[in-house]
Amino acid sequence: MASTWIYGIIFLVLAMQQSFLFLALASSNIHIVYMGERQHDEPELVQDSHHEILSNIIGSSEAAKESILYSYKYGFSGFAAALTESQAKQIADFPGVIRVVRNRVLSLQTTRSWDFLQVKSQIVNGITSMSQSGNGSIIGVMDTGIWPESASFKDEGMENAPPRWKGICQQGEKFNSSHCNRKIIGARWYVKGYEAEFGKMNTSDGVEYLSPRDASGHGTHTSSTAAGAPVQNASFMGLAQGVARGGAPFAWLAVYKVCWATGGCSSADILAAFDDAIFDGVDVLSVSLGSPPPLDTYIDDVLSIGSYHAVTKGISVVCSAGNSGPYSQSVINTAPWVITVAASTIDRAFPTVITLGNNQTFVGQAFYTGEDMNEFHPIVNGQDIAADDSDEDRAKSCVSGTLNATLARGKVVLCFATRSQSSAIVATSAVLDVQGAGVIFAQFPTKDVTLTWGIPCVQIDFAIGTSLLTYMDMTRNPIVKFSPTETAVGQQISPEVAFFSSRGPSSLSPSVLKPDIAAPGVNILASWSPAYSPFQSDMTQKHLPPLDFSIDSGTSMSCPHISGIVALLKAIHRTWSPAAIKSALVSTASLKDEYGQCTVAEGAPHKQADPFDYGGGHVDPNKAIAPGLIYDMGSSDYFHFLCSMGYNHTTISSMTRSSRRCNKSANFLVNLNLPSITIPELKNNLTVSRKVTNVGPANSIYTAFVEAPAGTEVIVKPSILRFNSTTRNLKFKVIFCSTLRVQGRYSFGNLFWLDGFHVVRIPLTVRTVIDNFYAQT
Repeated sequence: MASTWIYGIIFLVLAMQQSFLFLALASSNIHIVYMGERQHDEPELVQDSHHEILSNIIGSSEAAKESILYSYKYGFSGFAAALTESQAKQIADFPGVIRVVRNRVLSLQTTRSWDFLQVKSQIVNGITSMSQSGNGSIIGVMDTGIWPESASFKDEGMENAPPRWKGICQQGEKFNSSHCNRKIIGARWYVKGYEAEFGKMNTSDGVEYLSPRDASGHGTHTSSTAAGAPVQNASFMGLAQGVARGGAPFAWLAVYKVCWATGGCSSADILAAFDDAIFDGVDVLSVSLGSPPPLDTYIDDVLSIGSYHAVTKGISVVCSAGNSGPYSQSVINTAPWVITVAASTIDRAFPTVITLGNNQTFVGQAFYTGEDMNEFHPIVNGQDIAADDSDEDRAKSCVSGTLNATLARGKVVLCFATRSQSSAIVATSAVLDVQGAGVIFAQFPTKDVTLTWGIPCVQIDFAIGTSLLTYMDMTRNPIVKFSPTETAVGQQISPEVAFFSSRGPSSLSPSVLKPDIAAPGVNILASWSPAYSPFQSDMTQKHLPPLDFSIDSGTSMSCPHISGIVALLKAIHRTWSPAAIKSALVSTASLKDEYGQCTVAEGAPHKQADPFDYGGGHVDPNKAIAPGLIYDMGSSDYFHFLCSMGYNHTTISSMTRSSRRCNKSANFLVNLNLPSITIPELKNNLTVSRKVTNVGPANSIYTAFVEAPAGTEVIVKPSILRFNSTTRNLKFKVIFCSTLRVQGRYSFGNLFWLDGFHVVRIPLTVRTVIDNFYAQT
């Protein structure tokens, strides 16, 4: 652990384990020139137009070709090139150029989980059987690549790629065309933007591959979660043992490696991947990427730009909500055209028994499978063994460098999470540095178990931590031992919204409810890259074999769960739009845990979950097959949304290639046909419009039922909707009346449409305000 390189690996592990890295600002001169929809159908003509613009600025055609990194020419128009600030400003004034933005580096945000969701072939008329396990759907995954030898990607029983598929199997280091098969039908890699930021990548140390091959494990994990083939007796070092499988095991996979184990994901590379994925012909894009607030505008953010063009061409784009919870307004990827996924727990736990010298026992959670701690060791409080008296508060949470090595050596150290240091990985690293024997980490209650290495770390809550302190204070020579971790299924209430899962409302567009839906994202077992092991930097663990499976947590893990479900739905409903599929997921989601209680959101403290925690609720895949009614949207809705966000007509016309005029309406944002209604400022009364499409029996009658948000009265007109063979679409209005004359907070309710069989529910989110509140005070 002494070398700088090893510390780099440690913090890479920390970042990957939390699945969310901080945004790094670009330091190069690479700029992305975004020009909206293509003006020409021929990609070569689009590319020629990019070279012409650059040539006019730089002065020669040859210099322009050397300057350009990517020409985006399939799904939309634009390019990435090396430009000075003055050149970037010149290009920004060119006709047809919407935005010029700096290249940035974004970050990466299952034996049990699919059974927990009831996605299994044994259910007659369930989503798995009706979709033939996703047969016919193509899932594109933008991530760190793939480990093609994994058993999750075997192609037994798979059909050949469909004729519509235009993708390629791009070769590179330790990856050739033979690594694609009838499961992995496409693989590409993108490094130009990354290298423009950090210089040429050196792969001689084996930390990375210049190819689609995954060096970090993250991309292999997300790909196998979405579409992995069944693998018998999968486990993480004997834990969570069972059949590991993806949600859509017969869906095809297309891999787009845009992220690198050595430092993140370049926006120029990401946009190139979107462009290729649209050309290749994917049905679903799974994108576990993002950057924390403050959020870029929708025409400055490459994920919003790329996903917009994908969605308008019929591709569903699924994104992670971020891992900055449980704080309000921390949600990312908030564009209304994407499906934004929060993370929830499943009913699997990893109990680990702590035994004290007086035979008193407590139960925490860990991933500990060794035997070296099954004998008693002395236990000390981190705060009591500070290396410097002035560092007692930091030693309390076991910050690196704060512990006295002499007093910690060979002992178990009790550490307490604080505001400034809440990571069990950081604490374990600090204790390992001083040759401690183990860690007990006290923190806010959460079901998310942190994967540590080198020495065991058992996570407990503050109540147990306080009991341990009491024992230590009353005992002359306190000692402790750990029993090996066990796997327990069905013994904890789930789902709950994960502590780390980012929360709404959206800080960019508060009238668009985000996240949209919640799915399993805590302690998920899936395939891993054996090239990378979290134990590889620990000299005591060299005897461990490479890991073929690993457990990870984050909205990066919940995102591919929804991607797999979307692939199943696409296989059943080939003609449904991305908005229709999102509506089906949201309007059939569950608000209850498996015991019928209201879903809880982890936090400080825990609370009853609301739409800012989980959007429409926890996904219920089998109900989403037949939602009854859907709230559909298309290009014209997104056009008017962009108008209402304040972007000018010229910009929007170039982005959409639409001749429509911007008719800005003060209420259009709340009237966007989302499967939710969110009113950030209800002053008196407000009427909101929605339109539903009947996708159930032709002759259907639906009746409205409302659970009004506190402080409001809600009226639906008409309250009965009658559909027949010629009437499939009907509009209705929802009238909100504030009953409060105070500056309020958000309150929540639901609007149901019931026909005796279907329950079509959308969340209502309202905040009452007083007009000119600050003027009155």
